[in-house]
Amino acid sequence: IDDKCPICSDKVSGYHYGLQTCESCKGFFKRSVQNNKKYSCIENQTCPIDKTQRKRCAYCRFQKCLLVGMKLEAVRPDRMRGGRNKFGPVYRRDRALRRQ
Repeated sequence: IDDKCPICSDKVSGYHYGLQTCESCKGFFKRSVQNNKKYSCIENQTCPIDKTQRKRCAYCRFQKCLLVGMKLEAVRPDRMRGGRNKFGPVYRRDRALRRQ
């Protein structure tokens, strides 16, 4: 996959929480939601978020996650599995696994 993450422009690793993102933004979004994180920005809430600066401002990064369409409701409670195809494309492999 050659696509770029809509949050930080890193390499996309697959569909996560409703859209294609990189592993780093997937993990950041999941931790933010599961741990009910409340961030604040020390600048004016317009920090640049890219691959090299994505760790600088969690507030602006989380806002960008929401802005581009990551879904809060797609994050399951810690360690709960299943339900993934509601928020992304259905793949043949997933259907085959469900039939077993």
